[in-house]
Amino acid sequence: MIQELVEIHVIPGHEEAFVAAVAEAKPLFLAAKGCHGLSLHRSVEVQDLYRLLVQWETVDDHMVGFRNSDGFAEWRRLAGPHFARPPHVEHLEAVIA
Repeated sequence: MIQELVEIHVIPGHEEAFVAAVAEAKPLFLAAKGCHGLSLHRSVEVQDLYRLLVQWETVDDHMVGFRNSDGFAEWRRLAGPHFARPPHVEHLEAVIA
């Protein structure tokens, strides 16, 4: 299992719309091959910073399957207008769970 960690800075004043966009897009992720779940977290210390955690079976399920899908294009259409800058994406694997 791989965790995709996305750090997203949201334009001030867009917080509620961004959260609504992620909620609307969640089924797009869950319908993708290899996706096992998604959660969104807001930083307590940095008010414009959110972290999206997505569980994938493999990195390719995310980077090849989802990234080349209509679901990804729709995710970016919904959430993209709220990004203050391009998101930072990395993939993690557990070494101690």
